[in-house]
Amino acid sequence: MQYVLVNKLDEIVDKVDMSDVGLNGAKTYFVGRKQIEVQEFDKLWKVMSRQEYDTQFETTNRKPSSVGYQWWKEDKAETDEAMSGKDGLG
Repeated sequence: MQYVLVNKLDEIVDKVDMSDVGLNGAKTYFVGRKQIEVQEFDKLWKVMSRQEYDTQFETTNRKPSSVGYQWWKEDKAETDEAMSGKDGLG
């Protein structure tokens, strides 16, 4: 499984392929590479599986369902109809 080291800007700065170590083993590996205390490491980086990173990246970069819908054009058409008396009220 591939694990990634992610900075606070959610950018991958390093990655490693490790099998059967789990997330804790991957974190231990990256802490050893950086040669700092775990508390300081946690302030700067996070470790996650590549699959988890890809899922989060896709979720946070997905366009909202409202993108592409131009409500103001629909409102303008309704207002134009109302002002011209085509709405059945005039």
